[in-house]
Amino acid sequence: MKKYLLFDLDGTLTDPKVGICTCVQYALKAMGIDEPDLDKLEPFIGPPLKDSFMNFYHMSEEQAEAAIAKYRERFADIGIFENKVYDGIPEMLKDLQANGMELAVASSKPEVFVERILEHFGIRKYFKAVVGSELDGTRVNKDEVIEEALRRLFDGKPAQKELMYMIGDRCFDVKGARTHGIESVGVTYGYGSMEEMREAKADYIVRTVAELHSFLLRGKQDPPKRLDLRSVGQVVFPFLMFLAARGFMIALAIQFALMLGGKIGSTDLLTYDAGGNISGFTGSASVVVQILGFISGTAVILKAARRKIRQTAENDRLLHLKPEPGKNYVFLGLAVLGSMFGLNLLLILSGIIERSTEYRSVQEGQAAVAFLPGLLLYSLVAPLAEELLFRGIIYNSLKRCMRAWAAMLTAALLFGIYHGNSVQMIYGFLMGCLFIYGYEYFGDFRVPLVMHGFVNMLTFCLGQVNLPGERFVNWPVCLVSLAVGVLGVALLAGQKRVLT
Repeated sequence: MKKYLLFDLDGTLTDPKVGICTCVQYALKAMGIDEPDLDKLEPFIGPPLKDSFMNFYHMSEEQAEAAIAKYRERFADIGIFENKVYDGIPEMLKDLQANGMELAVASSKPEVFVERILEHFGIRKYFKAVVGSELDGTRVNKDEVIEEALRRLFDGKPAQKELMYMIGDRCFDVKGARTHGIESVGVTYGYGSMEEMREAKADYIVRTVAELHSFLLRGKQDPPKRLDLRSVGQVVFPFLMFLAARGFMIALAIQFALMLGGKIGSTDLLTYDAGGNISGFTGSASVVVQILGFISGTAVILKAARRKIRQTAENDRLLHLKPEPGKNYVFLGLAVLGSMFGLNLLLILSGIIERSTEYRSVQEGQAAVAFLPGLLLYSLVAPLAEELLFRGIIYNSLKRCMRAWAAMLTAALLFGIYHGNSVQMIYGFLMGCLFIYGYEYFGDFRVPLVMHGFVNMLTFCLGQVNLPGERFVNWPVCLVSLAVGVLGVALLAGQKRVLT
C-alpha cells in the first residue's frame, strides 16, 4: 500500500464534460467553426488545451492561443461549475486521509481554476498540495505538473517515489508518471478507455471509483471475521469428507482384492504381516489404489474447492492487477529448489528420518512403485487433490476469519499432520507455508499446484534413481541449499509484502 497519491482532476475526481465541451464549443464558434455535437469534443478533456486545438482543428499556435482566450472567457464564471464530483470520491478521499495517506492534485488545468473547483465541491481540505498549469501557458505538460507537485508535497526534499501512485484517466497521466519513475493507476470511468490505458502501459487499471477506493486501501479494509462454528465447519467438514472418501475407496479396494484371492494371475496385490493380517498393498497395486483414493477424495470436495478458489480470486483481484515480472518467478524457483533440497538434507543429517520407522516405511513403499505410474500419482494426482483441499478450501476458508499469516500457519500445520509421521509433518508444514506464500504472492491457484507437483516429482525421481548420493549429503550442501531457499523468499519479499 502506498502513502502518497497524486490525482488528476478532470475525468478522475470530477466529470467536467459539460463545462469543458461547452466552452470548447463556444471557443470554436468564435473561431468560425460550428460543432453542435458535444460528444465529439470529449478528446479535449485531459490534454493541454493548446495542443488539442492545434491537433484536432489544425490551428496555428496564434489561433490556438486566441481560442484558449475565448474558452476561458466562458469557463471562468460559467463553465467552471458545469461540473460534478464522481459518486464516491469524497468518501474515498476521507478514508484515504484517515488512513494516513498524503494526497495532492496534479492537473493540466490552470491552477487557479483547480483550486476554485476543489473548494466549490468541498474537497480541497483533503489535499496537501494542488498543482496545475499557469495562465501564461507554462507548466502545461503533465510531467512538469508532476514535478512541481512532488516539490510541494515533499517541501523540496527528495520525493519517496516508491511510495507513490499517479492516478488519472488519460495516457498523459501515465506517461508523466513514468517520466518520474512513479507507478501509475489508470481509471476507465473517466474519459480514457481501457485500450488507451493498456497502450500507455499503466501499471494498474481500475474500472470504477469503488474499485479505486478498494485498490488504494487494500489490506486496510474488511478486517477478518471472527472465527466461529460455521468457519470451523467449513474447514473440518471438507477435510473429514476427503479422508472418508479416500478411506472408503481403499477399503473397497481391499475387498475387491480379497475377492480375487489377493492376486491377479501371478501378481500379488496385498502384503501381510507376520500374523497373517493384511498390512497394505504391494507396490504395483498401491499406485492404482492411491490414485483411486485421491480421485474419490477430490470428487467430494471439488465443487466447494472451485467455489472457494473463484471467490478468493475475485476478492483479491485488485491485489494482482499488475502482472508479476518474470524475475519473480525465478526468485520463486530458487525458494522452492533451495527449500526442498535443504530441508531434505536437514532431516537426513539431523537423524530425524533415521528415527522415524513410519517414514522409512513410506520410503520403501515409494521405492517399490513403478516409475511411470508413480510419476502420475506423485506429480499430478496427489498434488491436485491436496492443493484443492489444503490451499483451495482450508486456507481460503481460514483467511476469511483470521489474519493471512495465521491462516497460513494453521493450514500448513494441518497439511503436516495429515501426512501422519514426524518427518513429513515437519517437511509438510514448512513446504506448506511456502506453497501458501506463492499462492498469496501471485494470486493464482496454479502457482502452489505447480510448486507442489514439481517438488513431488523431483523428490520421487531422485528417490527412484538413488540421487543425490552420499557425497551430496553433508552440512555444507545443506546450508547452501537452505540459504538459496531463504534468498529466494527474501528477494520476493523485497518486491512486495504479502501475508500481513
